[in-house]
Amino acid sequence: MKIGIVNSLNLEKRTGVEEYVYQILKHFPIVDEYKNHQFFLLAPFISNEVKNIAGYTLKVLKWPFKFFWTQIRLSWEMLKNPIDILFVPAHTFPLIHPKLVIMIHGLEYENVPNVYSWWQRTKSRFLTKRNAKKANKIIVPSQSVKDDLIKFYQTEPEKIFVIHHGIELSARGGSASSGKKYILYLGGGHKRKNIEGLKKAYEILKNKYPPASPAKLGGRGKIQHELVLAGVDKYISAEEKWKLLKNADVMVYPSLCEGFGFPPLEAQSVGIPVVSSNVSSMPEILKSSA
Repeated sequence: MKIGIVNSLNLEKRTGVEEYVYQILKHFPIVDEYKNHQFFLLAPFISNEVKNIAGYTLKVLKWPFKFFWTQIRLSWEMLKNPIDILFVPAHTFPLIHPKLVIMIHGLEYENVPNVYSWWQRTKSRFLTKRNAKKANKIIVPSQSVKDDLIKFYQTEPEKIFVIHHGIELSARGGSASSGKKYILYLGGGHKRKNIEGLKKAYEILKNKYPPASPAKLGGRGKIQHELVLAGVDKYISAEEKWKLLKNADVMVYPSLCEGFGFPPLEAQSVGIPVVSSNVSSMPEILKSSA
């Protein structure tokens, strides 16, 4: 079969969704069934990292405008050069298309609508409902997201497939060193991530174990840890991320809703204990390990 994979994301600086797309592209060619099909990578541009991934027929579909690449340029490609299946790992699909496999990462805007603007909720709801209705198959990263699709959009359960994400252990760089003691948060600064709640919890912790009461910690002394918020204000590189993780005493992930959540697994992969919220996909992914 001819299988197309769509990517309009910049994979040079990767957070959750970008990391998923990059790893999917990187690891598809090692699947046994891969050799039985022809794969096309369809994109408005091809980043250097993607160019280095072997196994795809790369098609740069140039488009002079900022908008409508998917609906006009990609639709024209589907009409001019038909394929059998189109896989959309992020975003949405073109007006003209073959059979569709869609990845839906989460319905956070439905679960915590108060932290999204009216426009963000409206746009996300329209695109996700459209994806869920038209797709022949839907991939989700957790049972939590599958349950949400059924609950909010009455999507047919039989066409939704739960495939948990993984992390690339070979990519763990950085070195551990003895330095300052800190509690680490790793992630974006969106209100859904509950940064303000984390700051309040940190103040409670410091007040509960003040310098004058070391006995409350079994004689181990006061809380000396700083709170490090990594990725909130600026992008951090993979090397910096792993260095921060390896040197932390604990990683905290207080998100109000997550379709999956990479950082807790990344922390656990280098032996760092995790404190996590107990909502959406987090109990499913972490179980009793956090």
